[in-house]
Amino acid sequence: MFAAVGSAVDNEADTQQLSMPVTMPLIIGLLLMMHAFQYPESSLSFWASIIPFTSPMVMLARIPFAGAVPVWELLLSIGLLFVTFLVIAYFSGKIYRVGILLYGKKHTFKDLWKWLKY
Repeated sequence: MFAAVGSAVDNEADTQQLSMPVTMPLIIGLLLMMHAFQYPESSLSFWASIIPFTSPMVMLARIPFAGAVPVWELLLSIGLLFVTFLVIAYFSGKIYRVGILLYGKKHTFKDLWKWLKY
């Protein structure tokens, strides 16, 4: 996702506007990881360890607790994370293809959405 943002801007000042939605899942994942340390078997910890944007942090917080993570949950989390990686890499490539050629203008999320359709 940061590659898509980086290809859509031509200077560092413009990245501020586009990078906030990319960093929000990281901040949310950090907060959910703290919850998972206290309650590794709660439903919030389970779902946060399955959702691909928070799973790398939350699943690692749940693994050390004995019996908190069955093997199927771990495999499901890894599988969803891998599929999400492929999808985001594909869409980042589409944004890169258009965004790297257009420079000099400040781009918005509306522009990125249009680029995905090319």
